[in-house]
Amino acid sequence: MTNRSFYPLLLLLILFDCNSSSPTVYDLVIRNGQIIDGSGKPAYRADIGIQGDTIAVLQTNDQPIKGIKEIDASGYTVSPGFIDPHTHAMGDLGDTVRNANLNYLHQGVTTVFTGSDGRSVIQVGDRLRKWEEQGIGTNAIMYIGHGTVRQRVMGMRDAAPTEEELDNMKQLVAKGMKEGAYGLSSGLFYAPASYSTTEEVIELAKVAAQYGGNYDVHQRDESSYTIGLLAAVEETIRIAEEANIPAHIAHIKCLGVDVWGKSTEVIRMVEAARDRGLKVTADQYPYRASGSSITGALVPRWVQTDDPSPKEKLADPKLRPKIIAEMKENMRRRGGPESLLLTFPNKKDKDLVGLNLAQVSERWQVAPIEAAIRIYLNGGSSLGSFNMRQDDIANFMKQPWVMTGSDGSGGHPRKYGSYPKKIRQYVREEKVLPLNEMIQKSTHLPATTFGIPKRGLLKAGYYADIIIFKPEEVIDKATFEDPTALAEGMEHVLVNGQLAITDKAYTGALAGRALRRQSSQQQE
Repeated sequence: MTNRSFYPLLLLLILFDCNSSSPTVYDLVIRNGQIIDGSGKPAYRADIGIQGDTIAVLQTNDQPIKGIKEIDASGYTVSPGFIDPHTHAMGDLGDTVRNANLNYLHQGVTTVFTGSDGRSVIQVGDRLRKWEEQGIGTNAIMYIGHGTVRQRVMGMRDAAPTEEELDNMKQLVAKGMKEGAYGLSSGLFYAPASYSTTEEVIELAKVAAQYGGNYDVHQRDESSYTIGLLAAVEETIRIAEEANIPAHIAHIKCLGVDVWGKSTEVIRMVEAARDRGLKVTADQYPYRASGSSITGALVPRWVQTDDPSPKEKLADPKLRPKIIAEMKENMRRRGGPESLLLTFPNKKDKDLVGLNLAQVSERWQVAPIEAAIRIYLNGGSSLGSFNMRQDDIANFMKQPWVMTGSDGSGGHPRKYGSYPKKIRQYVREEKVLPLNEMIQKSTHLPATTFGIPKRGLLKAGYYADIIIFKPEEVIDKATFEDPTALAEGMEHVLVNGQLAITDKAYTGALAGRALRRQSSQQQE
């Protein structure tokens, strides 16, 4: 055999050997599922091969793939895990019992944002490391909170910061961003952030923007408390424009009788800003009742300042009539005492859980406002505030820039039921959205809005955060009477390739990761 004839034969032998080698055996294969991949396109059938924490292949043809472990998803929907852009899960994740985040896993949520409404920790890096060392059930993201930063520097003063104080706040925001925060959150409705000017927020948002961050805001007014809903939206748009930062409106709503029906005007304002090239988005929970507190819903902000204390102000015979008048007006705009349900009272008043303020008033034989003041002085209470109209909820929900969020907090069923409720009520029953659009708004939209790499889609090379369920079996069980009832219907939930829920039961896995904004680690 000559050398010339030998090499082609050798090449053929090599090619034959490669083609005849054993096919890849994946760690896990999900077979025969109806794939809704998060992009918004309709369902299609495919098999998914997972290797480690990553989706290795989506096989849409009939060529079989093999797995060490296999799940037959025939008759099931397979989609990316939901990404919740607004939660209050920071305390749960730091707890050695609640760190599994089961209330979210059972909803199909695999990633949560924390530090919302301007309430975070100062030591962002330490908290992220604690989650990693302790283990968490879902992926988690942290904001650096404006309210927390302002209180650290200025306490509860209702004043503009000095140049030095503003510089100190900027340094704390920069520190949080460098340590991995995804952006700056603010709760401009709540003290002490409510004492800040728009210009102060712009200066702090500029710092977050330097590190590629977002600005997330509980707007200064969702009703008619101070500047009004429409002016609050204008303020958010101004901050986005002048700080050159993507702005996200948390739990968008028309809260209270004075602004019912104004969703169309809000939508028009946001779309005009987006048409100008600004990045403005929002999230929304699918409940008519918001979650608030006696303090947040009724007590005027000027009463909450430090000097003199709220207790001293309420005891002042000159100030008390003014406080009562303003609290009555706050109660009116929310729909009256019947609309305010006590969900998590202080220890002294724990027997009031499940009563509204009108019922408490009748039980105690005092005026509703006097009942509210007594509860406030005893330590306060969380509230379910029934203050929204269904047509506004549906109007916001249909917008392509509005994603799903829970704003999950104690005493409100949204912490345990937002995503299943949206599937049950707004997809299946009322047909406000088709399922593929609901999933897109709960996966790919938040991932691209906030810049979360390789999550939010079922796609080769992306992390294997995956949920498997039958839409007709998904149901929210939490109510205001039983707000901690786990949702049902998620057959399997994978977080970073590990089964956290299988056969509808928690496996004990703590497969979540503390996610850091990548650019924050690349800049000084």
